[in-house]
Amino acid sequence: MTSLKPPTLPLTGGCPCGAVRFAVSEMPYLAYACHCTNCQRASGSAFALNMPVATRAFEITQGQPKGSRRVGPSGVPGIFWFCSDCGGRIYGERTSEPDIRTLRAGTLDDTSWVTPIAHLFMRSAQPWERFDAAGATCFETGPDDFIPLVESWRKRYGL
Repeated sequence: MTSLKPPTLPLTGGCPCGAVRFAVSEMPYLAYACHCTNCQRASGSAFALNMPVATRAFEITQGQPKGSRRVGPSGVPGIFWFCSDCGGRIYGERTSEPDIRTLRAGTLDDTSWVTPIAHLFMRSAQPWERFDAAGATCFETGPDDFIPLVESWRKRYGL
């Protein structure tokens, strides 16, 4: 696998209206597309492109997102953070994983370098979706262990 050039840090991004802005000072752990019906509903699209990052590396630089508590499809409680002005979802966090914030990758200012390492919940993918795996692993549901995906992502970017 040829290494891709990692993006320049910090990564920056925000909500659609620009009221909430953030910066990420470390390379994300990975990027994956989730095709579960919950992500389809929340994104209003066929999937959500998610990017877990270290909490220590994530900073809100402008505005104050609003949180919505709910239990995810796995039964784990979480908070989904969005802009109270435009409603754009920015990131989520699970009470079981306090060291991780999961960004919506589309909120980044530059998404040109983002290629998912995996596609999750393919059993729920829309029948018209077509995949050129491009080194991505596909799962009928979720992986039992994300560590091999993190390792593949790091290898992809020569980290």
